[in-house]
Amino acid sequence: MGKANGRSEAEKSTLDLERELPASGDGDDGPQTSGGPMSTAASGSETEFEKLKAERDSLLDRLARQQAEFDNARKRTVREQQEFREYAAADALKSLLPVVDSLDRALQVKSDAEEFRNGVDLIYKQLQSALAKLSVHPIASKGEPFDPHYHEAIEMVETTEAPDHHVMEELQRGYKYKDRLLRPAMVKVARNPGH
Repeated sequence: MGKANGRSEAEKSTLDLERELPASGDGDDGPQTSGGPMSTAASGSETEFEKLKAERDSLLDRLARQQAEFDNARKRTVREQQEFREYAAADALKSLLPVVDSLDRALQVKSDAEEFRNGVDLIYKQLQSALAKLSVHPIASKGEPFDPHYHEAIEMVETTEAPDHHVMEELQRGYKYKDRLLRPAMVKVARNPGH
């Protein structure tokens, strides 16, 4: 078969030799050509490999730097939040200091019970005013319907003097800070089967 697909056997063997890869190893196993199409392709792929490797190294370096910057920013934010929490109460405490001063003065003065009571009443009003400026407000309880969100029932009392499930007595006042509960009011709740 002289020609198959329009090519002779000699042409096929020449094409096969051109496609053959050079022998691996250091020995002189076969003819090596320099500057041929194979060496150009190999050196081209080596330079492309080196470029890709350099780009990879650059990206890994950038990633490491970005991670370090992110970690530093996170640590800085945590530190700033901690400092803010530590000193956030400073303004609130400053507004309460005049009340403490008034209590100190009241305890140093020797007076009769009526004057002492009037002084303590003024100090109480001063404290309520300072708390109101800080958005701390007492929770209304006595006579109100029992609300488990704002009241803590200490005792249920059988009575006909108050409506069923209404607060009869406030044992400890509850407070809200803005719209958030600071402390529930401790109350006695009426149980009135007639209502």
